Amino acid sequence: MSSTENHFAARAGVSNGAQHAASNGTHGKQGEDSGHTVLHKAGMEQGFRFLDDVVPIILQEALREGTSADSKVVEFKHPEELRNILDLALTNTPTNNDKLLDLCRQIIRYSVKTGHPRFFNQLYGGIDQYGVAGAWLTESLNTSAYTFEVAPVFTMMEKAVMEEMLRLIGFPEGDGVFCPGGSFSNIYALNLARFRAFPDVKRTGTTGLPVMCVLTSDKSHYSMTKGAALIGLGSDNVVKVKTDSAGRMTGPALHAALCEVKAQGRVPILVNATAGTTVLGSYDPLEEVADVCARHEGVWLHVDGAWGGSALLSPRLSHKMAGLERCDSMTWNPHKMMGAPLQCSIFFTKYKGLLEECHSARARYLFQQDKFYDVSYDTGDKSLQCGRKVDVLKLWMMWKAKGTEQFARDVEHLFHCAQYLVKKLKTTQGFRLITEEPECTNVCFWFIPPSLRGQQETEEWWEKLSKVAPKIKQRMVEEGTLLIGYQPDGERVNFFRMVVSNSSATLTDMDFVVSEIARLGKDL
Repeated sequence: MSSTENHFAARAGVSNGAQHAASNGTHGKQGEDSGHTVLHKAGMEQGFRFLDDVVPIILQEALREGTSADSKVVEFKHPEELRNILDLALTNTPTNNDKLLDLCRQIIRYSVKTGHPRFFNQLYGGIDQYGVAGAWLTESLNTSAYTFEVAPVFTMMEKAVMEEMLRLIGFPEGDGVFCPGGSFSNIYALNLARFRAFPDVKRTGTTGLPVMCVLTSDKSHYSMTKGAALIGLGSDNVVKVKTDSAGRMTGPALHAALCEVKAQGRVPILVNATAGTTVLGSYDPLEEVADVCARHEGVWLHVDGAWGGSALLSPRLSHKMAGLERCDSMTWNPHKMMGAPLQCSIFFTKYKGLLEECHSARARYLFQQDKFYDVSYDTGDKSLQCGRKVDVLKLWMMWKAKGTEQFARDVEHLFHCAQYLVKKLKTTQGFRLITEEPECTNVCFWFIPPSLRGQQETEEWWEKLSKVAPKIKQRMVEEGTLLIGYQPDGERVNFFRMVVSNSSATLTDMDFVVSEIARLGKDL
């Protein structure tokens, strides 16, 4: 046996006799097989013992402690420090279980706890135990969601989940596909819109076609620009429509932009409306936008509801999505406001069969038409991917455990927390809202430290204020008490973008955000 095999056998607890048998079996094919089998079985058993030991660590340190307000959101270390702390180098010889368990504890310790009730950094957060169970079960079964043959339960589960979501959207006869994120879902919209406008593009490419363009608000997600570049439309052909003071695309502005691109000889193939913009959380008025698109026949209307689309779950909030049923497609990310574990994103369209017509390649080694079961359940050919991760189980598990009514209450709670925070900021010295009445759970504001209060707001004053949010962010990360994002926006200098997306967050956490920012910035 090699030194590596001896090391592994010893680590796995293989007896000397078994090692000797494995060693003696290296003469001839049968011996090689039996030798490998002995070591492999021992390694499997050792792996199961590792799982027995690591699961309690995950439950206690990552899930229980990591979601406690008494713990840190992050124990921040700079890259050089992490390089010295963590043994990340890959080696030729195996690492024993004790060392691996220590590494797991370190991984948890120095990672950001996105399930922490004071993690407000991105448009996702929180830990749902049923979702985690679904994710673990998904990884354990380790299948791909392209055919009923290899994923019988999951193809049926996707169908059940999509049917319910399509009903909420208003596309009862529509279709959908799970995607690796909202950006990829938006790319589906671009590709389908181009295919519907010019069906031959699938066979012949863009040669000979007119210059196409897409229109989206100047507050929309950057994936529209990336997607247009990816599929060959070109980023220069993404036309940004000016928004109003609340960050919404208006009908008159969209109509003027459509008329302008047509006068330039460009063919508009898609308008992208946003339900919950990334920074301000604004909802474009879908009825108004749909009216304009109806006047410009042939323009596909897509709704990027990756963030704010979950308002559909609540009868009290669904009015924000009024007019959605008039649109052609939608992106919806349950891993955002619904709290499903990353990743969980779905693209929907009202046109049954269009996804497959646009994307199918009819691979005969995978999508044979003479199978013994109903091949309509082989859904992989409508996807741009071949291997496709099963993302439905964690969402289905949550939905099954909660029911739609609890999901609705969770979403309503997020909006309630955001509204409470807005009122708090309005009455607390040193805070100034970007928008007085936010439409989603994004609450954007400046903190003005005592040294800048009561002064004339000159260009120099604004330059000083632009440095406040980055400095406070540095302090909150270094102390590990809170994570909130900041950014400039147009003419506005750096401000905080507080996003409420964790249904475990409380009004006490909202109070903490205000008091902690004031504490961290009082001497600036």
